Amino acid sequence: MATVVFIKNAAQVMSRRCFMYNLKGLSRVGECHSSVSFCGSRLPLTWSSRTTGVRYMSHGTASRSAAGGRNSRRGVLALTGAAAVTTAAAVAGFLANVHHFQRAEMATLVPQVAEEEKHQEEGDILARCRGFMSPPVTDVAVLQRRKGEMCTRMEMLIMQTQADFCKALEKVDGGTFKVDRWERKEGGGGISCVMQDGKVFEKAGVNVSVVFGNLTEEAAKQMRSRGKVLKGKDGKLPFCAMGVSSVIHPKNPHIPTVHFNYRYFEIEEEDSSKQWWFGGGTDLTPVYVSKEDALHFHSTLKEACDKHHPQYYPDFKKWCDRYFFVRHRGETRGIGGIFFDDLDGPSQEEAFGFVKSCARTVVPCYLPIVYKHLNDPFTAEEKDWQQVRRGRYVEFNLVYDRGVKFGLATPGSRIESILMSLPLTARWEYMHEPALGTREAEMLEVLRNPKEWV
Repeated sequence: MATVVFIKNAAQVMSRRCFMYNLKGLSRVGECHSSVSFCGSRLPLTWSSRTTGVRYMSHGTASRSAAGGRNSRRGVLALTGAAAVTTAAAVAGFLANVHHFQRAEMATLVPQVAEEEKHQEEGDILARCRGFMSPPVTDVAVLQRRKGEMCTRMEMLIMQTQADFCKALEKVDGGTFKVDRWERKEGGGGISCVMQDGKVFEKAGVNVSVVFGNLTEEAAKQMRSRGKVLKGKDGKLPFCAMGVSSVIHPKNPHIPTVHFNYRYFEIEEEDSSKQWWFGGGTDLTPVYVSKEDALHFHSTLKEACDKHHPQYYPDFKKWCDRYFFVRHRGETRGIGGIFFDDLDGPSQEEAFGFVKSCARTVVPCYLPIVYKHLNDPFTAEEKDWQQVRRGRYVEFNLVYDRGVKFGLATPGSRIESILMSLPLTARWEYMHEPALGTREAEMLEVLRNPKEWV
């Protein structure tokens, strides 16, 4: 039995570390921007793995919410697509994976959300919405009425994540996001925030989507192939899917591209019980290797994961390396991060607490790196190498990313939001191979042989 101790003032710890990381570039960095907060608690926790390291197996288990009755004893974690969360892609991230499952057994944990956070969540919805980039997709009156339900809590989390990240990016860039609300005739809609041709970012997109309706037979079939036991009423399976997704493409080749995606899926069955699961992750795609940047990025993610389970970071880091792999090139898309899906245990409250911790890392794990390299000079050759690496990014998203592929083939999807993840410019050179001993060759070596940064 292991005991994990939560640090009550973890926000200050993160801020101090964030400040120290930028100390070397103080001439360029005025301050460290961090909105992270963590809760304090002590919990018993056990982990029983079927193997040493990561094991992938064709296995799935259904879980039900406490309100619906029985709870699954095993939290099933799976690999899936990490596309922009849009009308179809929000669904696709959950429907498109068919294999690569891992089984974990965990003891029941003490709820990880501090009392003050719970009180804040249950506070006035309208007051919280005033700080968002746009009014939520769901009507505020509806959110007020069901503010204790997970769909409402998750929608408020993704709206807050979008707002925090957009405002942090606007502050460093000086530009303004275009806020684009859209509706899905089948049910729901989304908010796409995009900034193009800024001073720092060539293209920055942060999308939120909240969609609902009835699962198609094809969607239900894919879920059943992953081990989901679905019992519809009169042949119908009402669902709700929501998430926040972002991809940032900076102008300076010394500032990395970053991607994150956090989502929630819920299905109501014939007896009114619900199946639910979370997914998501954050990953970094630099153009040049910086061990200091990699250490900061991965350490920030590891700290968030370790608050919930010591095995989360190593397992989810491996899953991330495995998923973001450009097979025809024999290289990863970037230096990874964390990635998980089908997280349906040990309880809904604990799974939500973990996702919330991860979502709150998106500013402190990335913005210090941006500020550090803000005024780095670069050559035309370095810009060309950035364009070649962007070409690899495009290849992965269009050839392998299950969410993008599923979204493009799904009726009612919003193509503009799905393709938000692509850069404005990219380059493809025939048989391109950097010269030995160069920084470009060093980067390629890391991509072909993923490393442990923490």
